[in-house]
Amino acid sequence: MDKKHIIAIEIGSSKVKGAVGLVDESTGVIEILSVEEEPMLNWVRYGAVSNVEELSKLINRIIRKIENRVSPRKIAKVYVAIGGRSVCSTEKSVERRLAEEMEITDEVIDSMVREVAVSPFPDRDLLAVEPREFSVNRQVVTQPKGTVGSHVKMVANLITSRQATKRNLDLLFKDKLKLKVAGYQVRQLALADVVLSPEEKRLGCMLVDFGAETTTVSIYRFGKLCYLVTLPMGSRNITRDLMQLNYLEEHAESQKRKLGNVLGTPSTPGVSPSPESVSINNYVMQRAGEIIANIKHQKKCAGVTSSDLPAGIVIVGRGSLLAGFNERLAQVTALRVRVGSVNADGLLRIADSRISPVDSSDVISVLLQAARNGAEECLMELPQVVIPQPEQKFDVPPVKPETKKEEPLRQPVIPIVEDDEPEQDDDPQPERRRRSWFDRIKKSITNIAMEAEDA
Repeated sequence: MDKKHIIAIEIGSSKVKGAVGLVDESTGVIEILSVEEEPMLNWVRYGAVSNVEELSKLINRIIRKIENRVSPRKIAKVYVAIGGRSVCSTEKSVERRLAEEMEITDEVIDSMVREVAVSPFPDRDLLAVEPREFSVNRQVVTQPKGTVGSHVKMVANLITSRQATKRNLDLLFKDKLKLKVAGYQVRQLALADVVLSPEEKRLGCMLVDFGAETTTVSIYRFGKLCYLVTLPMGSRNITRDLMQLNYLEEHAESQKRKLGNVLGTPSTPGVSPSPESVSINNYVMQRAGEIIANIKHQKKCAGVTSSDLPAGIVIVGRGSLLAGFNERLAQVTALRVRVGSVNADGLLRIADSRISPVDSSDVISVLLQAARNGAEECLMELPQVVIPQPEQKFDVPPVKPETKKEEPLRQPVIPIVEDDEPEQDDDPQPERRRRSWFDRIKKSITNIAMEAEDA
């Protein structure tokens, strides 16, 4: 088959999303059929799963919704986004000295990637290897393949996370949900591939994923990832600050979205701001300012300045919807800021108009990343159930076996032979007595008849 169904699950700190896409392998086009979402609280902390039992029930609801779209088939595999507070990059280099001047081939580069693909820390899992810089004969090259030299050096960023991050995901999907994980996609790398243009990566830019409990910052230069870190703070920190005003968390979140503004309480001519909105924005401004200051500090940690990032900041995540946040971020960092959306160079189609490319960029990016890496079919056909049919019964009387009627016994017929002469009886006396009696009767009747005539 040229078309495959792929399923992606993205677990955030405030919601879980699932999406199904149809990939046409002949054209590379992926059609997004459905995106499902379920809100949650307290089952994921800082992007890492903390309660597999409750989370499995929630994901099951998403799975059922997706299966209703692809019925009668069932989901057997899923692609899962992996992220969280512990995800970060570590720089590592490897050198290769060749016997003589020769062409650098894919085999040489692949062997260097395999050599560097070892986690630098025993308690962390290696998620991905991102080559950052190549040099041949001590000269930096943008494309090492095809160059000629005897000395090759590669500097790569190793993306790692705590072992518990992946272990809990395995427990959730394999043990609880009985689903096979077709592949783990690093959330931030998948996002960068679909919301950043190649030009922005080459010029230099910062990708900020402002989530509920974490904020991940990635910096790209010369088309390569040069820095990645996850900060343990997000928009929920602002919500929890507002709970100091005696709000429940749900009401505090609603008030933050309704009245919160990072630039301060907006002034309306002739209308004084309410005391409630002033109190809310005092908290919003302070906490948002802290988050923005930490984002700005990552430029220094990566060893770059604002002039090294002419493409500016691309921000994604629902935290970016907070009023005034993007404007304040641009002011503090001295960089222009734009909201990231899915950019798949014409290879993406959205079947449902209700799906927002901006709001669903996180889970759609996982689908696109899986499709580009040779996605596997995630659905399976249900086995056909053969229902035995009852035997048809007809109202036909049973056929009785033929039985021969017993003929009555026939008595042997003894033929009567009439002789011309009467048979002589040894004793004639009884015959003469019978005849004499009959003769007397006959004579009496005859006499009576004669007397009657004479009279």
